[in-house]
Amino acid sequence: MRILFKNANIVTMNSEREILQGDLLVDGSQIVAVGGVIEDPVDQVIDLNGDLLIPGLIQTHIHLCQTLFRGQADDLELLDWLKLRIWPLEGGHDPESLYDSALLGIGELFLGGTTTIVDMETVHHTEHAFEAILTSGLRALSGKVMMDDCNGDIPLSLQEKTEDSLQESVDLFEKYHGKGNGRLEVAFTPRFVISCTDSLLKEVSQLARQKNAFVHTHASENRSEIELVESTRGMRNIIYLDKVGLTGPKLILAHCIWLDEAEKEILVRTKTRISHCPSSNLKLASGIAPIPELMSRGAEVSLSADGAPCNNNLDGFREMRHAALIQKPLHGPTVMPAREVFELATLGGARAIGHEHDLGSLEVGKKADLAVVSLQGLHTWPNEHVDVYSQLVYQAVSSDVRLTMVDGKIVMKDRQLLTIDVPKLKVSSTRSLNRVLHRVGLV
Repeated sequence: MRILFKNANIVTMNSEREILQGDLLVDGSQIVAVGGVIEDPVDQVIDLNGDLLIPGLIQTHIHLCQTLFRGQADDLELLDWLKLRIWPLEGGHDPESLYDSALLGIGELFLGGTTTIVDMETVHHTEHAFEAILTSGLRALSGKVMMDDCNGDIPLSLQEKTEDSLQESVDLFEKYHGKGNGRLEVAFTPRFVISCTDSLLKEVSQLARQKNAFVHTHASENRSEIELVESTRGMRNIIYLDKVGLTGPKLILAHCIWLDEAEKEILVRTKTRISHCPSSNLKLASGIAPIPELMSRGAEVSLSADGAPCNNNLDGFREMRHAALIQKPLHGPTVMPAREVFELATLGGARAIGHEHDLGSLEVGKKADLAVVSLQGLHTWPNEHVDVYSQLVYQAVSSDVRLTMVDGKIVMKDRQLLTIDVPKLKVSSTRSLNRVLHRVGLV
């Protein structure tokens, strides 16, 4: 299928950061021409009438398994949020509810121009989330959450043995890694240090190296979490992760808010990937990550929304805006400029997952993962003589996205999802939520 986008303002994010007026041609799953007037024979022409064509947003820390629980765990700090609501709810999932939760999140992501995510599922039924990813057309690096440190705070429904957790994770990797024309990749995803044993984390480190796989986990999100790590491990979070061999460019760490000097040095030196989730950090009152300092020292940073119950949305445009704004009262108005923030949401995400060679910008030879953003609303008007990056970060909202394409396939057009039956999903997900709530005794 050859699809021609005509009359676009193309935000390329190439090495020169060119904004090109003209056309872009997709052939199959790849971009084959960018800029100027393209007159090649095609199967479909989409006239953008001057709208923005941008690389699809890449969010590097999402919990699709939690989308069903939006609004079920508000106004709590992290550990209470987990123990009182999220862990019981996750433990109440059945295969159908997990599939619905994943599909619900994917639909929202597509409507907001996100084409790729790094995802962390729950302990059980992960293959059903994978099936939602594959059938919907999303690009994802995802994995089964691992929780083998069965202390009294973890509900029985989420407790697992070390060997079972490892074996199931390996089985999922062997069955699903590379499926969907490579759209689905599988990672090892221990939840965080305080829910995992030393033996599991050390084995994950070895397995990830053997399989050249990513590891995705949380770290240093909350001061109470850090105190628990220090009391059980005798050292701070990042130092411990480094000691067990997990740090490096194949480790994606969500949050990284409360860091000391030694931990910052480790993250920069090892090129560990940091996923910054500003809205989640604000809502849970976890804190403000030292992103400008980390970036000035060469840290690898990307953006994400986290899970729906701690945000309560999966909106990449809000994350860009918050990432820019929350730092300015601390460091001045020039910090985190719009172009730099937009890079974190595109190329930064591509670098985080090792796909900067084929994702994150609109260039010949790269994957056709893109979104069309309209600037016709009053909130983006007037739209002349305005910096495009400022428009995207400070003015545009997710509902301005009018088309989303992943791997050369249009998954959303004119605010209609093309791979998800929305009325059916609304009915099914409502039933699933009620079923889970009754199962865990929360209604």
